[in-house]
Amino acid sequence: MVSARASSRSAAAGNVVAVFDGKFRRPIDQAVKPIGDGLSKSRLTPDHLTIAGLLVGVGAAFAIGAGALRLGLLLVVFAALPDLLDGALAKASGAASQRGAFFDSTVDRITDSVLLGGVAWYLASHESAHLTLLPFSIMAISGLISYQRAKAESLGLDAKGGLMERAERVVLLCIGLLFDWLLVPVLWAMLALTALTATQRFVKVWRQAQVAPVTQERIELRRSRRQSRRVARGERRRTRVPRRRP
Repeated sequence: MVSARASSRSAAAGNVVAVFDGKFRRPIDQAVKPIGDGLSKSRLTPDHLTIAGLLVGVGAAFAIGAGALRLGLLLVVFAALPDLLDGALAKASGAASQRGAFFDSTVDRITDSVLLGGVAWYLASHESAHLTLLPFSIMAISGLISYQRAKAESLGLDAKGGLMERAERVVLLCIGLLFDWLLVPVLWAMLALTALTATQRFVKVWRQAQVAPVTQERIELRRSRRQSRRVARGERRRTRVPRRRP
């Protein structure tokens, strides 16, 4: 009964995430599809767009750190555009691959860290050095969120969703850059919601792991392989011919 209730809760949470993802993702994909089709006729590749987004993100970080928050906001928006279009280009050109997805995800993490580093520099220069802990804390918990998803998927579980994923963090950061007097409150809100998202994912995976047979199957498979290796090593020792002394 407990497992059944846990399974139903996990399924319900997954359905809610799927509804929101399906509701907002499909219109965006449909809107950028013609742009992706047009870009596929050029010599651009999805990796080119990914690198362009990273370079613009670095420029945004320098602008924010220097105190030019409006310019930083503009560059953050421009940095988000290549990240939005590289997927459409990959689909239109048939260049979608695991290598490209891995590269894009890695660059996204680097861009996020650089942007928050720029915010930390701004706070240290214009506010208080103690406030630099805010963006670094957000960066740390954001890394935890990414790790939770990667680890869960490696176990055959699902950890998608949550209130504060990457897109939501970028939107909130843009609001803070637009209204500089709101930047610190926005960072506090980001920190709280990011921590809540990490908690949500932990609970989601924890409930799935109670009833996920694939996890137990993998554990048993690893145990079986270790036991087989022990047996094989023991047989090799027994069958080893001792050397004769001269």
